Amino acid sequence: MDLLTPEFGLFFWTLLAFLTVFFILRKFAWKPILSMLSEREKGIADSIATAERVKGEMSQLKAENEKLLAQAREERTAMLKEAKETRDKIVGEAKDAAKAEANKIIIDAQHQIEQQKNAALTQVKNEIGSLAISVAEQILRKQLNAADGQEAYMKMLADDIKLN
Repeated sequence: MDLLTPEFGLFFWTLLAFLTVFFILRKFAWKPILSMLSEREKGIADSIATAERVKGEMSQLKAENEKLLAQAREERTAMLKEAKETRDKIVGEAKDAAKAEANKIIIDAQHQIEQQKNAALTQVKNEIGSLAISVAEQILRKQLNAADGQEAYMKMLADDIKLN
């Protein structure tokens, strides 16, 4: 049992050394250690607060970026729609202009054909008239060569004048 119970001198000197070290540590080391711990705790709290603030700012920036992306997509869609409408409008105008030009060309061609047709008909009528006059002249010469033919022709002209 001697090993379990320490002697009074050993106990006294151990207690005296412990209390001396305790008071020295309390006087010189305890305040700096506590102030360092307090500073460290404050630094950690500031870091956590900064991290939370940065996290909030990052989420706000992310939301703004998503909003800007959505807006850019909408603008792109609107621009593409506007470009398509402009293209369709230009193509439609070009088609209308081409149709109008084609119709004008067709109308001009029909007009020229009509003029050429009328000119050809006039020429054919003139030719027929010339042929008819030529044939009539030849017939009259043949009939007027004979004396009785001349008298019959004069009688016919006189009757014709009386009827009118």
